[in-house]
Amino acid sequence: MDDLIAARRARRGRPSSSPFGPDDEIGMLNLVTPDSVARALGAVDPRKVFDLAVDYFVGMPAWTAWGDPPFMSWMTATPDGGAIDDVTGMGAAGMRHVSRSADAMSMFIHCGTHVDALNHIGIDGVVWNCFDHRTHLGSQRWAVAGADRLPPVVARGVLVDVAGAHGVDVLEPSHAIDAAEVARVLADQGTRVRPGDVVLVRTGRMNLWPDAERFLPDEPGITRDAAELFAEAGAVMIGADNVGLERHPSPDPDNWQPVHTYLLAEAGVPILEVVNLEELAAERVHEFVFIGACLRIRGATGAPLRPIAMPMLRD
Repeated sequence: MDDLIAARRARRGRPSSSPFGPDDEIGMLNLVTPDSVARALGAVDPRKVFDLAVDYFVGMPAWTAWGDPPFMSWMTATPDGGAIDDVTGMGAAGMRHVSRSADAMSMFIHCGTHVDALNHIGIDGVVWNCFDHRTHLGSQRWAVAGADRLPPVVARGVLVDVAGAHGVDVLEPSHAIDAAEVARVLADQGTRVRPGDVVLVRTGRMNLWPDAERFLPDEPGITRDAAELFAEAGAVMIGADNVGLERHPSPDPDNWQPVHTYLLAEAGVPILEVVNLEELAAERVHEFVFIGACLRIRGATGAPLRPIAMPMLRD
């Protein structure tokens, strides 16, 4: 197993070649196998389902300050409008009888509960498995490592409740969750990270959702050494309840996304963001079965998903 954990042979500041071969586009998710899925589902308690997603709505927190578009939705058909426009030629009475409503949306990929694919962040133009943007990035999308490549994930999940360990609803702005703190929280919870796990870190930031002015800036989050602890233990996905997983602003003057460059480009670990962990924490469910599948948007750098968690059976 050691030789399949990319983080254990990663070199700082350099994208890694995949231990799963030169064509690999999903990184550590290769550890999600039929056997591992069977083990996870064999341990699930089906009587409780935790929904870990937030809802999407106009005005939700998004990276508009960085120039990215907001989430938008609008009606494309209404019962009275359909009767007036009669674009179908069915007649006003027919359109009112079949009272059709429809809508459309546009959105920045990285808003709401979503996954970062392995082509999202690279180092000097090179992403996971040494795929170079000059060769693999077209004018419309990446040809490799996009959200459409990510498989449905069924795996053991671990909640690292840092806010709970501090006895607070939400950590202070820019609180740095380092490896030493992660180790203490895991020990106090009596949990550990194993190869094939999905790891979710709670900062309590969901208690500020959806107030964008409080939720987005100066967020608490994990540091690179905490990410290394998880990745070297064999985590297949790492996420949190904040908008960018890592602590902001970055402590590294040369890298404003040190955790993202490490996990995505060096360690081959997809990232989950804006995950609602409040109900899990309230019920002290630190180990669970994680189930999640993102939208298969071809070549995309990420995609929305609606993850769920189900408790594990107790002996």
